[in-house]
Amino acid sequence: MPKKTVAKRRTFGADLIEGMKLVLAHDRGQVELEQVWPKPVDVRAIRKQVKMSQTEFSQAYGISKRALQEWEQGGRQPDSAARAYLTVIAKEPTVVRRALARR
Repeated sequence: MPKKTVAKRRTFGADLIEGMKLVLAHDRGQVELEQVWPKPVDVRAIRKQVKMSQTEFSQAYGISKRALQEWEQGGRQPDSAARAYLTVIAKEPTVVRRALARR
């Protein structure tokens, strides 16, 4: 029987301590931290891809029509959860509608 290699697991506490050390080093000017910005989502393109009006899209996917309008007009960007949801809608719109219909 082959030996199993056990990967060293890091605990949440160890990750937190390492992160705080990086923050302190950054604050002291010892390291430069990379900033990561989420990619914007083209909500209008997703809605047009599924061939729905704003009203139809908001009702079908349970998204506030006002939020949809603000996203499309560039007033604000969807948060990370909404971005993920919109990405799934873009890839599998029928599956999402079917899943939501089972409520």
